[in-house]
Amino acid sequence: MPGEGPTWLSGLTSLRDSNGVPRLVAAYVKVNPPLEGYRWGLCVWNEARAEFESLRVLWSKSDAEARPPPLPDGHAVLWKDADGREWVLFGNPLPTLRCPATFEAWCDPARWEVLTPQETLVSAADGQPVKPHSGSIAWNPWRKRWVTVFVQAFGKPSALGEVWYAEADAPTGPWGKAVKILSHENYTFYNPRLHPEFTAPNSPMVIFEGTFSQMFADRPPPTPRYDYNQVLYRLDLDDPALAPARER
Repeated sequence: MPGEGPTWLSGLTSLRDSNGVPRLVAAYVKVNPPLEGYRWGLCVWNEARAEFESLRVLWSKSDAEARPPPLPDGHAVLWKDADGREWVLFGNPLPTLRCPATFEAWCDPARWEVLTPQETLVSAADGQPVKPHSGSIAWNPWRKRWVTVFVQAFGKPSALGEVWYAEADAPTGPWGKAVKILSHENYTFYNPRLHPEFTAPNSPMVIFEGTFSQMFADRPPPTPRYDYNQVLYRLDLDDPALAPARER
């Protein structure tokens, strides 16, 4: 994308246009050092040129507009509601925006609906609030519920390395009790991503990955061959330790 600094893509998904053609789309942000996003926009994959092209700029940082408006960023999931309407939801982890699941609706901010997810979940262990930092949700055919895996914001013992699991009857919540499934001591494991496509519908296993890094920790020695790589985990949903998450 035009402009100084790297381009990060978010909210990638495939949506059919009015002619039935699938279009690969994403939101993008231009970044200044160290981690300042200064421009957000929408981009579409050009099949002929094999690259993303900017469709429109949605926001540029200024004194008048210091923060971007709600955007289709994060992770995208498709959902059909009780009335049969098809939506694409965006969030990281819990949905914060939705629009009809068409290319034309995704292109038009007037057709976007802002969602307000719960700010915290309740720890199944001690009843304390657990604030999500990043993660993803997915429909799980084994549980016949929506599930989420997310990293806690400023958890302990690691600020961004404590990973939790929870369930809900709908992608918009409410989300039930959260169970910690992964912990790190002075190391980071951020942006966990569920991969439902890796497991069969009749399997109790879920697969998720996350970024394993010494960044955002208190200067630990980097783990040889693993630092700043994606690490894949498998979680057994039939594990008795997850029973509190199954409560409605």
